[in-house]
Amino acid sequence: MPLRPGRPSSTLDDLPRPLSERRSGSRVRRVLGIGLAASVLGAAGFAASASWDGGSFDPVGAVAGAVGTGLAIGGDASVAPDGPPASELPMGAGFQSPPAGSAVPTREPAPTPTADPTPLPVSALTGYRWPLPRGRITLPFGPTPWGSRMVDGEKFHDGLDLATFCGDRVVAAHAGTVLAANRHYDHVMGWVGDIQPYLDRLDEKKLYPTLPIVVVIDDGNGYRSIYAHFSKVVVKKGQQVKAGQFLGYEGMTGRASGCHLHYGLFSPIETATFDIDPAVVKRMKVPKAQIARVDPLLVLPDRPKPSKSPDPAPSASPSAAVNSAR
Repeated sequence: MPLRPGRPSSTLDDLPRPLSERRSGSRVRRVLGIGLAASVLGAAGFAASASWDGGSFDPVGAVAGAVGTGLAIGGDASVAPDGPPASELPMGAGFQSPPAGSAVPTREPAPTPTADPTPLPVSALTGYRWPLPRGRITLPFGPTPWGSRMVDGEKFHDGLDLATFCGDRVVAAHAGTVLAANRHYDHVMGWVGDIQPYLDRLDEKKLYPTLPIVVVIDDGNGYRSIYAHFSKVVVKKGQQVKAGQFLGYEGMTGRASGCHLHYGLFSPIETATFDIDPAVVKRMKVPKAQIARVDPLLVLPDRPKPSKSPDPAPSASPSAAVNSAR
C-alpha cells in the first residue's frame, strides 16, 4: 500500500525536487532532488526510528507506518485534552460562573499534529565519493527501456550504473553502517508493501543464487546507499565503514549483461514512491511500489571527463576473486 493513500505514487509532481545546487534543464536531474530543509522535528524523527541492527532506521514496513500519517508522532488532534466536546455535554452544562474568590479555570488549546519527518535536502548531503573511482557511466538515472521501475508511465532506471572491468575494487561512497552484505537484502531496500510473497517465492523455487550480491549501507544522514552486482564482498552486516573503504569486487551477479556496479541512493522516510512494472509484480510477486530513489549525481562530486586511454587490465587477485565467487 502506498505511503500516502489516495495520492498517485508515480507522478513526477509528487517527487521531491532538487534545490538549485546543480545545472538545471535536465529532466532526469529534476525528478528527485529531495524535499525542503530538515527541521528539528525531522531530525527527531530520524532519531526516534533508530532500532535496526545498530543502523539509523527500522525496516521499511515500520517506517512506512510512521510516515504515512501526520499524527504518527503528535497523536490524535481530534480528541480534546480535558473531556468531551461541548456538543456532547448535557443541556445547561456549559460555562458556569466559578465560586467567588476562586480562579477562573483556563482551557488548554487542543494539540496540533506534528509534521511528518522530512528527509534532509540533497543539497545538505556531504562526504560522498565515487564508489567505482575510475568507472564510466553506462546507464544513468532516469527513463530507459531497460528499467523495471515506472515514473509517469515510462520505464525508469532507479540508480547509476558504473563500469570498468571485472574484479575492480568497489569502495564505500559514504561512511556508515552495513545493513546487508549478501543476497538477503530486500528487507532494507525500501519496498512499499508486503514482501513476504516475494520472499516465499525465492525460497520455494530456490532462487536466491540468481539474485545479485548487494551491500546496503546506512549513511548516517537519513539516507541509504545501495551497491549491487558484486562478484564478492569483504564487509559484513553491522560493520562500520569509512568513505572510500573497500567493500568488494565489481561483478555481474544477478541480472547483468556484464561486470558493473549499480549504485542507488534513497531515504527510508521519503514519502514519494516509484511504481514497479506490473509484469514484474505479477511474475516475481514483489510489492507494487518502492520508495523513490535520488539521482546519485546530485551528491557525487564533479570529476574530469574520463580519458580515452584503455582501461587498465585487472590484477590477478581480483580475477581470482571473481572466479571463486562463481
